[in-house]
Amino acid sequence: MYKLSFFVPDENLEAVKAAVFASGAGKIGLYDHCCWQVKGLGQFRPLPGSDPHIGAQGQVEQVEEWKVELVCDDQLIRQAVAAMKQAHPYEEPAYEVWKLEDI
Repeated sequence: MYKLSFFVPDENLEAVKAAVFASGAGKIGLYDHCCWQVKGLGQFRPLPGSDPHIGAQGQVEQVEEWKVELVCDDQLIRQAVAAMKQAHPYEEPAYEVWKLEDI
């Protein structure tokens, strides 16, 4: 089992979650579409050569974003990450993947 966590702007939250859920991620027992989310403030500065969805090269940008966390079966994690990247508006989405232990 893995945990996938990603950051996404408000206007793209539901579309990115839908893509990740469609990959099969977010199932816990007899429940699906399971996740935890919280709104926060993200910060980044696009470097030369980037193509930012929000902001401009060389300028620090702060954006309200959602952090979404969900679990994913081992055999689906690569598809879940690929679905998140495909649906995400950012050129370089910020995300984390953790391997979980069953205790």
